[in-house]
Amino acid sequence: MMYSRVTQEVISYLESHLMDELPLRQVPEKVGYSHFHLLRVFKKETGLSMGEYVRKRRLATAAQLLLYTDQGILDIAFSLQFQSQEAFTRAFKHLYSLPPGMYRTLMRDMQMKKEEVSMTLHEAVPGWGLSGSHPNMYEMGVDTAVFHTGKQAGVLSSKEGVQDGQFATMMQGFQAKEYVGKRLKLSAFLKSEDASSAGVWMRVDDGKGDIVQFDNMQNRPVTGSTEWNQYSIVLDIPSHSESIHFGVLLGGQGRVWADGFRFEEVDEKTPTTNMVEASALPDTPVNLQFELEKTV
Repeated sequence: MMYSRVTQEVISYLESHLMDELPLRQVPEKVGYSHFHLLRVFKKETGLSMGEYVRKRRLATAAQLLLYTDQGILDIAFSLQFQSQEAFTRAFKHLYSLPPGMYRTLMRDMQMKKEEVSMTLHEAVPGWGLSGSHPNMYEMGVDTAVFHTGKQAGVLSSKEGVQDGQFATMMQGFQAKEYVGKRLKLSAFLKSEDASSAGVWMRVDDGKGDIVQFDNMQNRPVTGSTEWNQYSIVLDIPSHSESIHFGVLLGGQGRVWADGFRFEEVDEKTPTTNMVEASALPDTPVNLQFELEKTV
């Protein structure tokens, strides 16, 4: 994983304590890193402070509880460590543009209408397409019950009968011209359930359609059932690049959710994860007489 060990460990720790009283000043000690180093790395790699991350994730959890449980608003507020219903309402309204009670009413009504028209996972997702070796054996869509932040996440699921070696991807592409000559980092939050192999991926193609840079996390896949965590890919965009393609990949069986895709330019100090190696040629011709190597 290109995200540093400290970021991975901090996210895992925060995710497992969202419902707990969480003094953030104690987190560095809990995960075994210095306070300054942890804060600097976490902010740089996620774009959020630890406090901002926890706040957004707690509010996202509140949105799920409002929509899919009958818990009282005050109970939800206290369970997520807000000091009062008023403080919770202000924070929730700031992020979701609606107070919690109205959000529950309107979103439940919308959810009922979706169910009435039998919307399914394989419905079209604007901007995204389904591809892979056996796309007919998978389904993609949006999930309003499971998400990292906001109101929903993308989800890719296998159907019954999927075999090892089969895979699908929820993907999209765009022109490379704005990024030519730069180093580009793609990051996203993933959550998995019984996944044989999952991950984010990115590919850079030239004008002939040949692959010039590529990484699909094959050497560091997400497997089994995991909670939300952030993963990244770093690729160079060479001068002859024409297009960039990316998405979330699921190989074999299971389900993977994706949320919060983000692109950012990075400098050369950030190592690439490129899996396409340039051919290694010798400096001069060798063994032109087909002679066996002499032994002593």
